[in-house]
Amino acid sequence: MAFEQLSLLRADPLLALIGAYRDDPRPFKLDLGVGVFRDAAGGTPVMRAVKKAEERLLATQDSKSYLGPEGDAGFVAALAPLVLGDAVPAERLAGIQTPGGTGALRLGAELLARAGVSRIWIATPSWPNHAPIFAAAGLTPEAFDAFDVASQTLDGAALLAALDKAAPGDSVLLHGCCHNPTGIDPDAALWAAIAERVEARGLVPFVDLAYQGLGDGWDADAAGARAVLARCRHGLLAYSCDKNFALYRERTGALWTVAPDAEASAILYSNLLALARANWSMPPDHGAAAARIVLEDAALAAEWRAELDSMRERLVTLRQGVSALGTIGSIDLAPIAGGKGMFATLPLTRSQVAWLREHHAIYMAASGRINIAGFDEASIARFGEALKALVEAGVA
Repeated sequence: MAFEQLSLLRADPLLALIGAYRDDPRPFKLDLGVGVFRDAAGGTPVMRAVKKAEERLLATQDSKSYLGPEGDAGFVAALAPLVLGDAVPAERLAGIQTPGGTGALRLGAELLARAGVSRIWIATPSWPNHAPIFAAAGLTPEAFDAFDVASQTLDGAALLAALDKAAPGDSVLLHGCCHNPTGIDPDAALWAAIAERVEARGLVPFVDLAYQGLGDGWDADAAGARAVLARCRHGLLAYSCDKNFALYRERTGALWTVAPDAEASAILYSNLLALARANWSMPPDHGAAAARIVLEDAALAAEWRAELDSMRERLVTLRQGVSALGTIGSIDLAPIAGGKGMFATLPLTRSQVAWLREHHAIYMAASGRINIAGFDEASIARFGEALKALVEAGVA
C-alpha cells in the first residue's frame, strides 16, 4: 500500500521543547524558547482593548454564517493603510484575510508558484518554517548567509550580492522588522539599497511582517516594507496580528499583493480567492472581527496602541538588561541591546544549549535563539550566572 512508503518523522524541535519544559518539575526553570510575548508576571494575557472588542462582538454579532474565502473584508480594509501607509496606491493592492501569518505565507507561496516563480532567496538564519512552507508550495528556497551571530550583525553586502545573483522574476523573502530569529534589522540606508536592487533586478519581494509595533514603533517598523513595495512592479506582504494584538490562538493574518495596475490587481485577487478556497475555504473570523472592532473605534485603537507601546518598551528594557551582562567567555551579549523585537540568537552550540537545559533548567531553541520576553530582572541575573558556569565547565 502507498502508506507503507511513509516513515516516522522527527517531532518539530520547538514543539518538543514546549513539552519538555512543561514536564520539567524544577521550580526555577526558565522558558526562552516559545515565541510569545510575556508580561512581568510571565503571562500572555488578552489585551484590554481586544477583550473589550470581544465583549462588544459577543453582544452584537447576530450570525456565525460564512464570510467567504476573502474573510473579514472590513478587517483587511482597516488594517491596510496602517500597515502600508501611502506607499502603494489602493488600486494596485489586493488583500485577503488568512489563518495567521503562516497562512499568508503559504497562500503567497502558492500564488508565486502559480505565476511561474520557481525560486525564492532566503537570508539565513531565518524562521525554520520559512523554507518548508515555500518548498511545500513548489518553490526552490535558495539560502544564503547574511548574519553573523557572534557579532550580532547583518552583512548588508552579502545580502545585496545575493540579490545580484537572483534572476529576474525570482522572489526574495524579507523580514519586515524584528527579525526572527536574530532580532537584527536593516537600517534605513540598507532598506533603500534593497528597494533599489529589487526594482533594478526585476525581483518579486515577499515581505513577512509579523511583529509590527514591537521594534522601533508602528510606522518605523513598516518603513522598510513600504520602501520596497513602493518600488516594485509585483510584490507580496504576509501579515500577522498574532503578536501585536496577542491573538495567537485565533490565527489572525492577512496577505496583500502589489500589482502594476487595477486590472492586474483584480487578476491577482481572483487567484487569491481560488487558492484560499482550495486551502481552507473560509478563514476563522473571531480574531479578525475583534481586531476590526479595535481598529474602527478611535478609543479602542488608542488603548490598543498604548498597550502595544508598553509591550515594546518592556522588550527594550529586557534587551538592555541582557546586554548589561557584557562578555562572558567568548559570548558577547552587549550587542543584544541593538536588536529589535522578541528574539536574539546567541553564539551557542547545540551541546551548550543542552547543557544549560540539563544543569540550569534554561530552555531555548537548539540554534541558540532566545525569546527576550521570557526574562524578568531576576532571571536575567540567573541566566548570566548559568553562562558563567557553562564557560567554567568548558562545554564546547
